[in-house]
Amino acid sequence: MTDSEFITVADATLAAIGAALDAAFNASDADGDWRQNDGILEIEGGDSSKLIVNRHVPNREIWVAARAGGFHFRAEQGRWVDTRSGEELSAVLVRLLAQQVGWKVDLPVLRSA
Repeated sequence: MTDSEFITVADATLAAIGAALDAAFNASDADGDWRQNDGILEIEGGDSSKLIVNRHVPNREIWVAARAGGFHFRAEQGRWVDTRSGEELSAVLVRLLAQQVGWKVDLPVLRSA
């Protein structure tokens, strides 16, 4: 995968996360916000806690930073998979959003191809 192909796929993944957050906010009274700029998706809870999801072009990975730690996801067989645990990106984000900011967000499987 070239750099430009990776950026296209990673940005589509970040946009899908943003769309899921919008749907969750519209369906509830969740307090928070998110913004995406140049490959960085910043999610802020009502208590000002943040989760950061960003593309890391040199490693062709999506990285997540949360209170629980840092996570790296690599494209494997069309999915974003944690390089340590093997969990999918969507499952990890659902868990982190619930733990850190108390949001219930339904995320589809986030494809890497």
